[in-house]
Amino acid sequence: MLKLTARVATLLAAGMVAAGCGSQSNAAPSKSGPSRRTAALRRVSSALLVTEPGQPGPGWTPVASVGGQPAAWIALRSGVTLLRFDQRLVHLALHAGSGEPGGQGWTYGDHIGTSEIHRVLAAFNGGFKLSYGSGGFQADGRAAVALTAGLGSIVTYSNGTTDIGAWQEGVPASGLRVASVLQNLHLLVEHGIAAPTVENCILRCWGATLGGGSEVARSALGITGDGQLVWAAGEHLSPATIAQGLVNAGVVRAIELDINPEWIAGYLYVHHPGGPTGVPVVPGQLGIAGRLLTPYSRDFFTILAN
Repeated sequence: MLKLTARVATLLAAGMVAAGCGSQSNAAPSKSGPSRRTAALRRVSSALLVTEPGQPGPGWTPVASVGGQPAAWIALRSGVTLLRFDQRLVHLALHAGSGEPGGQGWTYGDHIGTSEIHRVLAAFNGGFKLSYGSGGFQADGRAAVALTAGLGSIVTYSNGTTDIGAWQEGVPASGLRVASVLQNLHLLVEHGIAAPTVENCILRCWGATLGGGSEVARSALGITGDGQLVWAAGEHLSPATIAQGLVNAGVVRAIELDINPEWIAGYLYVHHPGGPTGVPVVPGQLGIAGRLLTPYSRDFFTILAN
């Protein structure tokens, strides 16, 4: 697992260099003042095109391109909304919410900030409340909640690539510096197979639900064998249904993110001269006030053009 993880990350990093695409965190600071910086942001905005999802079907429909190359796709299969992202063109950023984990000084804070506003493609919810006791949060070299060996982990490296695996049992990759980690439960999908507990350990293994039912709003994030990220969500899903939706999308490893309707939301951001508009992607989702463009209390992720 460790060798495969490192290989995927290395291939993705090489693809980014070959394509001339660098992570935002690796970009050299501008020395030319605000006018040059504004011009650069306009170039990013013109190179990024995001379209509304319409009514997606089971096939992959492109919804975003970077520099004329397809970078994100959407599909809707058996009640599972799927967003797929090409890491050669985009990268993931973990945001610290005002309450989860709280505190100041995070690179990515409680809303989509000025450094992201012209390059954001999508955003979606993070994991369980950290007080639930089944996760961890680390970013910017500090841990708000200590990481635990064996837990499912979304690991983003300083080269801009992201991988998913069990902490210290597959991630982090040797030789790559970690930029952020979000942990939540154990792996929902491993080796391309749903966890054996998705059918018979629903509440204890995959989170308490409002009302105690098994089919509630759920979300998850996975990675395919060639390094693409896949976010999955729906309003009435069991652990088995969302896991199988990810497996059918080619995901080899995944973790469940948050559950229950108040905390499940995904958005695409259609860009206009006055700024982006967040467009919901999950049919029937309750949504998040401000659509992550204004301060939010929980952790979440953005997908940004390289």
